[in-house]
Amino acid sequence: MTSTHRTGQSANGGPAGRPGPAAATASDAAPGGLSHRQILTILSGLMLGMFLASLDQTIVSTAIRTIADDLHGLNEQAWTTTAYLITSTIATPLYGKLSDIYGRKPFFLAAISIFIIGSIACTFSHSMVELAVFRAFQGLGAGGLMSLALAIIGDIVPPRERARYQGYILAVFGTSSVAGPLVGGFLAGRSSILGISGWRWVFLVNVPIGILALIVVAKVLNVPHKRRDHRIDWWGALTIVVGVVPLLLVSEQGQSWGWLSVRAVACFVTGVVGVVAWVLVEFAMGDEALIPMRLFRNKVFSRTSLLSVLVGMAMFGGLLMIPQYLQIVKGASPTRSGLLMLPLMLGMMTASIATGQTTARTGRYKIFPVIGTALMCVAMLLFHFEVQWDTPLPETMGFMALMGVGLGFTMQTLTLSVQNAVPPQDMGTATASATFFRQLGGTAGTAVFLSILFSTVTGNITKAFRHAAGNPDFQAAVRAHPGAVSPASAKAVLSDSSFIRQLDPALAAPFKQGFADSMHLVFLIVAGVAALCFLLMLTIREVPLRRLSGAQARAAAEAAEADVASATAGGPAVPEPARQARTPAAADDTEH
Repeated sequence: MTSTHRTGQSANGGPAGRPGPAAATASDAAPGGLSHRQILTILSGLMLGMFLASLDQTIVSTAIRTIADDLHGLNEQAWTTTAYLITSTIATPLYGKLSDIYGRKPFFLAAISIFIIGSIACTFSHSMVELAVFRAFQGLGAGGLMSLALAIIGDIVPPRERARYQGYILAVFGTSSVAGPLVGGFLAGRSSILGISGWRWVFLVNVPIGILALIVVAKVLNVPHKRRDHRIDWWGALTIVVGVVPLLLVSEQGQSWGWLSVRAVACFVTGVVGVVAWVLVEFAMGDEALIPMRLFRNKVFSRTSLLSVLVGMAMFGGLLMIPQYLQIVKGASPTRSGLLMLPLMLGMMTASIATGQTTARTGRYKIFPVIGTALMCVAMLLFHFEVQWDTPLPETMGFMALMGVGLGFTMQTLTLSVQNAVPPQDMGTATASATFFRQLGGTAGTAVFLSILFSTVTGNITKAFRHAAGNPDFQAAVRAHPGAVSPASAKAVLSDSSFIRQLDPALAAPFKQGFADSMHLVFLIVAGVAALCFLLMLTIREVPLRRLSGAQARAAAEAAEADVASATAGGPAVPEPARQARTPAAADDTEH
């Protein structure tokens, strides 16, 4: 295949019409190829956008308990996370489809701008409701940051060569994973900075980074794009909103409303009707659909999409509960919590680098998510059975590292698998779809797991108090601190957990035990989800990785179509290399 592409390049010339050298590499030889330096230049802009999105997630997740306590809404914190994930989830496929039609750059710049404005708005929140609304707006921008960056990387780098640039991408995630919790913890731990509450800088810090990203992306992101005339699937966008939002709302509020209450049933019915309407609209729209239904005939795409939902649930479930455990149960400050998460981040980075290098060398990738999902399941089972409220931190950190390795083996490979399985003209749609399904699972998982946590913690704390009543140390602490705790404290902790750190250790123990018991249930459910991921991954076929980037494959396909048209009109015959350059994408779309 490589020698054929070289021959075609020598005959047809390089991207700018210049003759290509006979000894050119496969990535430089195909039409639309970019040099290593050009790819690095474009990556610099993408890395800033990805850094903006990933840094925000890690900063906010570390500081959210402090924010919720300050705004007196610990039990409402799920709204801020869920609102952000709902809008980013819904916006993601729209970004992907529109960028396939009109090009990536304008929508990447729009996503950064929306994210900056949302960050400024979040800074001025005075209640959890206001923060949730502003986070929802911020999510509209976040929906394009990660998915478009990954789509552009797919445009310019062949799947087999992508590991060559894996280090640059991982540097972004690694830096944000390490710096985010530290910065978030530092800011949340300060009462004020320059007259502004410390936690408000969690959002304000996005502004200078976002402005820099805007400048760099506007200057360096110049990927060639040929506009395609298509209708925009607005009905698909509307029906997916009608279908997804009510289902996510009921997953968040079902416990407090009652799963069979009028509001819950109304959300279920509306959501199901919306999803059915969306499927019918997508079938009617054909190739113009937000997510064309023909993609689901590809078994790799369809099964990986389902797997992305489940992996999103497991990933967010684990990453959500572990900081809660460290801060509420172990009493760690937000800054220390960020430091204690380092084993998870380092495990994820190490596994991702090893995966990328091995994939580039061997072309094999399926084994990694198989091992990764198994490790995620084992890690969550260890958290369920072994991690108690008084478990030593080194043991807990070892389990975190295991979870990180599992995520590192899994996350990058799923995106690579989807991009490799679809035709190059669907690169943006497929990448956004993978992100959409992962975020959909993460959003639902966040809402459900937090709902389970806070709906069971009051009962578990009450039970822990009954068990502690016969403990001499607890009785002595009650006599020494009369009125420090009462039966109402088990409910008060839902809105503000910060008082636990001020209690006598004997009085604080039942609260910590209650939270730990509720988290055990969540960890067990997450382990079950990870087990399903493992079983589903076994059924997904490994498709050989293409050696052409998305842009190269599209250029080769367009050249072949032009030659076919010319030959039909009486011109020269279609060059064999051009036809062969087109083969991998077409085969991927129909074979599976």
